[in-house]
Amino acid sequence: MAVFKDHKKDPDATLDWIFDWNDWLSEAETISDSEFILDPGISIDPVKGFTNTMKTTTVWLTGGTEGQVYRVTNRITTSEGRIDDRSFTLRCTNR
Repeated sequence: MAVFKDHKKDPDATLDWIFDWNDWLSEAETISDSEFILDPGISIDPVKGFTNTMKTTTVWLTGGTEGQVYRVTNRITTSEGRIDDRSFTLRCTNR
């Protein structure tokens, strides 16, 4: 599982995070299913949720506690039946 660079988020912010799978997917391969796995304390915004295109996924995150670090993982299944994860850490800090 690859881990992306560290990101920061204010506990009161609701922000979008994009996973770009273009470099990993073959030219004809697309994302057929996507799920997000989050550490407890951070959540997917209930209104905006998450979406995916043929080659990217986007999740809207909300919440978190000042000073805490959370792992955000995107697990996809492709049109070729491959399954893979990408993760990043999200640090909550007052901004």
